[in-house]
Amino acid sequence: MYIIVGLGNPERKYAGTRHNIGFSAITAISDAYGISMDIKKHKAVCGKGMIAGNKVLLAMPQTYMNLSGESVRELVDFYKIDPEEELLVIFDDISLAPGNIRIRKKGSAGGHNGMTGTENFKRIKVGVGEKPAGWDLADHVLGRMSEEDRAAFEESVKESVKAAEMILEDEIDQAMNDFNRKKRESQS
Repeated sequence: MYIIVGLGNPERKYAGTRHNIGFSAITAISDAYGISMDIKKHKAVCGKGMIAGNKVLLAMPQTYMNLSGESVRELVDFYKIDPEEELLVIFDDISLAPGNIRIRKKGSAGGHNGMTGTENFKRIKVGVGEKPAGWDLADHVLGRMSEEDRAAFEESVKESVKAAEMILEDEIDQAMNDFNRKKRESQS
């Protein structure tokens, strides 16, 4: 079984913000593969299904971004998966311009700490752009997007769906080659 987690904040007021791009990606994956997100357990909204011949559990932790590791650890422990091999986490990254995604086999949590007790898990980072000068980081990541950035985000969410499928097909190196390229500079 593979667990794919998208990070975000649960309240409706956060829908469509930069920080909720992980939730947007999970929604797109669930739509693409007909996976109903109708299970509520392990501090998350989840859905079970199949992608590329693999059993998957999609999850959107409901613990708020900074506590999402609590939910992820519960999922990893309950399903007894190896986080280095069977966990994929999708989240926002301010060091990438909107519209860019970056796939990594392991490494820094990029400010999303306490995920699983290890940094060795696969991830798809979705660019949300650097905060504008003089802005508070929270205001930036919890803020609404411009129309131009919205179009770039929608494209990166579509790419995240394809990248997740490739990762599940054990083609992470090819996914990195296909998607880890700079498409445009941040407009922020």
